[in-house]
Amino acid sequence: MTQLTALSTPYQTAPAPSRGPSASAGSAPRVVPSQDLLGGQKTVEILHNGLLYRLQATRLGKLILTK
Repeated sequence: MTQLTALSTPYQTAPAPSRGPSASAGSAPRVVPSQDLLGGQKTVEILHNGLLYRLQATRLGKLILTK
């Protein structure tokens, strides 16, 4: 039988992923209101890197992004 021992090391977080070439160090990401994306509709299709995604607003005010 193997016994596991807990290690007391401080919790470390991984570095934040790069936001790509459009975001420079120290600049805030661009904020786009969902109403601007949806344009008064419940669903909008987004073409990203050759793939089509669907962004949908629910009746409860949530957003769902599907491929």
